[in-house]
Amino acid sequence: MGNSNDILAEQQRELERIRRKRSHAGNMDSVRKVLNIAFLVLAFAGVVLYFYQPERHAIGWSLIGIGMGLKVIEFFIRFMF
Repeated sequence: MGNSNDILAEQQRELERIRRKRSHAGNMDSVRKVLNIAFLVLAFAGVVLYFYQPERHAIGWSLIGIGMGLKVIEFFIRFMF
C-alpha cells in the first residue's frame, strides 16, 4: 500500500511541475502574440510604402527590417520558453 502512495505522490509532483511550466508559457504566449502583431503591421506598412510611394523606399525597407527583427526575437522566445 505504501508503494501506491509513493507513486501517487510522484504523479502529483509531476502534475504540479507541468502546471507551473504551463502558467509560465502562457505569459510568453501573450508576448509572442504582441510581437507577431507588431511584425505583421510593420511588414504591411513597409510593403505599402515601398510600392505606393516610390520616394519613400528607404522608410519602407526600414519598417520591413524592424519587423523582421521582431520576428527573430519572437522565434527565439518560442524555442527558449
